[in-house]
Amino acid sequence: MATTVFDSVLFRDMFGTPEMRDVFSDEAYLRRCIDAETALARAQARTGLIPETAARDITAQADFGKLDLDQLRHETEIVGYPILPLVKQVSEMCGEAGRYLHWGATTQDIMDTATMLQCAQCVAIVEKQLDDVREALRELAAKHADTVTAGRTHLQHALPVTFGFRAAVWLSALNRHAERLAQAKARALMVEFGGAAGTLASLGNHERALETRKLFAQELGLRDPEITWHVARDGLCELVSLLANIGGALGKIALDVMMMAASEFGEVAEPFVPGRGASSTMPKKRNPISSELMFAAAKMLRERAALMLDATMHDFERATGPWHLEWSAVPESFLLIASALHQANFMLRGLHVDSERMRRNLDLTGGLIVAEAVMMGLAPAIGRQHAHDVVYDACRVAIENDRTLYDVLSENAQIRDRLDDAQLRSLTDPANYLGAAAHMARRVADATSSYSRR
Repeated sequence: MATTVFDSVLFRDMFGTPEMRDVFSDEAYLRRCIDAETALARAQARTGLIPETAARDITAQADFGKLDLDQLRHETEIVGYPILPLVKQVSEMCGEAGRYLHWGATTQDIMDTATMLQCAQCVAIVEKQLDDVREALRELAAKHADTVTAGRTHLQHALPVTFGFRAAVWLSALNRHAERLAQAKARALMVEFGGAAGTLASLGNHERALETRKLFAQELGLRDPEITWHVARDGLCELVSLLANIGGALGKIALDVMMMAASEFGEVAEPFVPGRGASSTMPKKRNPISSELMFAAAKMLRERAALMLDATMHDFERATGPWHLEWSAVPESFLLIASALHQANFMLRGLHVDSERMRRNLDLTGGLIVAEAVMMGLAPAIGRQHAHDVVYDACRVAIENDRTLYDVLSENAQIRDRLDDAQLRSLTDPANYLGAAAHMARRVADATSSYSRR
């Protein structure tokens, strides 16, 4: 019986992906722990801490397939961590060489390094997914750079924008997140090797100890930190916080899409798949399921980021509890962001955009959405503040009498004296008051295309 959405047969692919789950399986984690142990042995052989033959034998004979997993689970519950029972079994596999296994290391060295190896795999997955979503948005931004729609502030008509502009705003955030992710992985994916209290005292000569850590990092493709980070968890916190930030950007997209898909708006619809988003009682329903899942993931990611912030507060040189919070926060964060990106890619690539409905919605307020355009058109002749007052009064009359702004303005003598009919119609056409919206949309789309090729 499943106890969470992450291991539920019914829900797990709605809150994760098979690829990401594989990274965090028990088997994958234990394999990464073994990778850390064998890499450490090779690094120590290179600095003369252990015999080269021992490192070769450890690397060759450490075999996940030979582990007694039931025994490992039982002893892990007793010890509280899996490394001591794992080292016991692996050292027995390695015969005489096993005496050199885990030389000078502590449990957290191996567990942290294994976690970092998992994170490195996960970041690569997220980068690929993020690129796919960015490409989908790039296509929408370019295709709809000139598709006029109502810009809304406080859920009210504000000024005309284009749908491509809106998509490009979404895209711009994800472009910055792609940069942040590249920076974060270079900074945060660190090897861990410090020994019992982080000082590497058990290795003797400090120069050889530090060289060993450097070679250990090279073996695994991780960064060699300046100092032990047993109780400095900012790297993992940065990764989890960034995933939550990406989730927030996806949640914003989801919220916009859900609202635009509402019956009263009808401007977009998620891709049609028979049965998707259906109701058990209302045959007409086509619910925005992908957006709903993205929105839920964003909120759940925020909670994991908060949990990870709690996990940064460790006491002295080894913590009494906060470390365990990471065992939940890290894998669940990667599962949630993988799910959100998967849903975003599916939804955006098949998004139905109804440009005609957008135009009809734009006209719902009878031209009031371009009141600013008329004001600015009049300002050179009668002054900005006077123009504001004249147009403000015209808007009041239009609203109270359910008339278009053009009709009311065309009856105003002050305006007729300064603007001919062609000018007035031009000023009250939303398509003529888009500023740099289309230009910015194409600029972001072009920049994304160039970024992706680098």
